[in-house]
Amino acid sequence: MGETAESQKNEDKVEKKEDKHEKKEKHEDGDEKKEEGEEKSRDKKKQKDKDNKDKEDKEDGGKEKKKKNPEDKKDPAKLRAKLEKLDTKIQALNQKKEEIVKLLREVENNAAAKPSE
Repeated sequence: MGETAESQKNEDKVEKKEDKHEKKEKHEDGDEKKEEGEEKSRDKKKQKDKDNKDKEDKEDGGKEKKKKNPEDKKDPAKLRAKLEKLDTKIQALNQKKEEIVKLLREVENNAAAKPSE
């Protein structure tokens, strides 16, 4: 009986060594995969850079950015126009805010009413 226990231990040791060897191989394979992944990521980055440059070129050719004129800050008509534009945006945001507050109150009231039932 002692022989079978010893042989079992030897087999376990051999299996552990094989497992370690397999892990090393997997690790080496993983390194190769990482290198391939790095190459792919580099290619993707290059492609993205090219795409971004193409987009910038299209934007430059089509629609140019409006340059700011320092005199606009002194022109009352333009300042009034800006102010009106801001007011309309503020009014729209206030309406959205009121709608959301109303919905929130409804949800809170419904939530408060359900547990008491």
